[in-house]
Order: sequence, then structure tokens, then C-alpha cells
Amino acid sequence: MSEEAIQEAKDTFERWLAAFNARDDQGMVAEMHFPHHRLVATKFDSWSTAEEYAAGQRAIDERLVDEGWDHTFLVSMEAVQSSANKVHLVLHQSRRKKDGTEYNGFDTLWVFTKVDGRWGAKLRSSFLTAEAQVYSN
Repeated sequence: MSEEAIQEAKDTFERWLAAFNARDDQGMVAEMHFPHHRLVATKFDSWSTAEEYAAGQRAIDERLVDEGWDHTFLVSMEAVQSSANKVHLVLHQSRRKKDGTEYNGFDTLWVFTKVDGRWGAKLRSSFLTAEAQVYSN
């Protein structure tokens, strides 16, 4: 496995998660490639542009608050496959309340690609079950 590529992908995800926790849609899309794809249960969502994805993120802000969300914590992150231009990361994440208690833990597979010299999240498959999720149109 490519250790340099793995570290780049991990760093990219950590920047994305920091932006997600700050509810910084522009910070999130800066760490992604478009079109971007997400498989939840059996539904495949796709966003053609950063603007589409950012609008969806802004739309879930209130739902996150309603479910008691304060932040999402990265419990574990493991690279399971990699090459010089693609890395698969298996993550366990935890949505948490302000006091730090978990109310929703879930696993996700993220695929990061290096395109034109830049690493970004290209697709993911999530086992998240929650009201506050972003879906494509």
C-alpha cells in the first residue's frame, strides 16, 4: 500500500470532518471531487457540482440541531486499499451531543482520489441512519 497516499487521504478526510463540524460547506467541498457520489442503504445519491452539495449541507443544519447534534467524532480510520492515486478508508464515526455522549454511531467507506495533483473524496458508502442527512435531488 502507498503510505504517502494513505496519509494524504486521511489528512483530506480530517479537514473535511473539521469543516463538517464547523458547518463550513465551502470547507467541505474543498476536500471533495465532483461529481461526488454516496450510497445510503440502496439509494445512490450524486451531486454534479460543489454548489449542489453545499446547498444540501446548509439545508440539514436545522435538522442536526433538532436531533441534538453538537459534533461528529472520528472513532477509527483504517486504510484497506490504496494506490498512488486512490485510497479506500473505512471509518467509524459517532454523532455526539454537547456533553460528548454518542447518540448515533455508524460505519462508512470513503474513496479518495488524486485528480490533477489534488486529493479529494470521490464517493462513499454510509450506514448512517438519521433524519439529518443530505440527499441529492
